[in-house]
Amino acid sequence: MRKPIEKPKTVGPATVFINARLVDPASNRDEPGGLLVKDGLIADLGSHLRRNAPEGASVIDCKGNVLAPGLIDAQVFTGEPGYEHRETLKTASHAAAAGGVTTIVVMPDTNPVIDQVALVDFIQRRARDNALVHVHTMAAMTKGLQGEEMTEIGLLKRAGAIAFANGKSSIVNTRVMRNVLSYSKDFNALVVHHTEDPYLSNGAMNSGEVASRLGLSGVSKIAETIVLERDVRLVEMTGGRYHAATISCQESLDVVRAAKAKKLPVSCGVSINHLTLNENDIGPYRTFFKVRPPLRREEDRAAMVQAVANGDIDIIVSSHDPQDADTKRRPFAEAADGAVGLETLLSAALRLVHSGDITLSAMLKALTINPARLLGLHSGRLAKGSIADLVLFDPGEPWVVNKDMLRSRSKNTPFDEAKMQGRVLRTVVAGQTVYEYAGVERT
Repeated sequence: MRKPIEKPKTVGPATVFINARLVDPASNRDEPGGLLVKDGLIADLGSHLRRNAPEGASVIDCKGNVLAPGLIDAQVFTGEPGYEHRETLKTASHAAAAGGVTTIVVMPDTNPVIDQVALVDFIQRRARDNALVHVHTMAAMTKGLQGEEMTEIGLLKRAGAIAFANGKSSIVNTRVMRNVLSYSKDFNALVVHHTEDPYLSNGAMNSGEVASRLGLSGVSKIAETIVLERDVRLVEMTGGRYHAATISCQESLDVVRAAKAKKLPVSCGVSINHLTLNENDIGPYRTFFKVRPPLRREEDRAAMVQAVANGDIDIIVSSHDPQDADTKRRPFAEAADGAVGLETLLSAALRLVHSGDITLSAMLKALTINPARLLGLHSGRLAKGSIADLVLFDPGEPWVVNKDMLRSRSKNTPFDEAKMQGRVLRTVVAGQTVYEYAGVERT
């Protein structure tokens, strides 16, 4: 069931976007046209508005650039509460807006952990007061993320939790995981699980030739698949809705495909890092490339891209995970996992479009309508009556990433100094422009 449309905070004059390339994966629309926004909602759209603006409406000329639904990022780690030196809801929302992301789902890995109704309410209040974009909360499925005692899933969902996760750690106790899936079914709650056996994943990078050459301990892919296979068995037993947060290898794809063939309520996501980078990018021990799950072989990266293209992987996430300099400027094996990604999400994904590996529509589908449907949001689409969450971008605009220019409080991006092709020009949330590229950020 979709969540109701949020009433826009402010109501202003109508705005019409003309001379746009309208791309909406939900309706398979890809055509020249225009779009009318009124009272925070999409009032009209189509080819008849391509050059014609209703009387009294303010006009934005898109100059032939792509106008699409705002992106929905279903996996964002922030530091609030407890780790505000890494990131706050405010700084994360500014990074999201600059990246064309109009909705973020924050993970429960905070201090204290988001495992109580009061903390869900805290995030919602802080977001209302400080965030530029929509913020939803993914609450903890076990108390303190310890994997031993289940949280009050029903109460947390009633308080506004959009899904339930155990953060960056897997639930090792099979009985607890079974109970979570069984209980969540009663509330039609989505369980999002990080699939990585902690007893098999204490290495520094992907196990294989590259790890041996660098003298680093490896993490075998079986650490991921063994948990995923167990979870799918439990889904078959309980019927609970299950989402594998970020898979990273061909073997995991095989497990997900088999589950979907059985019509089980199973879906999966992949991070933009695992679509655009591989283990070779680590190079001379570059810690900004140390993420979880670890970057895999090129063959696995290519398999992930193909799975997004054909729909086997449901959503793409930034896996935005800010870390401060002190935790990253260490020997590779000792450095913290994680990379920021909100601001570079769309531009990095466009690499796959420019290379011909995936169509623009398929890429946007995994970033808009698919996460909207998975999370029950009434967004992610260009349709009359839908909330006017929009991104306008030039898919061909070249730029170079400068980590010091990023809006995130932490600067641990693996794309520092990377050449990108595709720039967000404007981000609109509930009809209000929250970001506009002024052409002054070139490097």
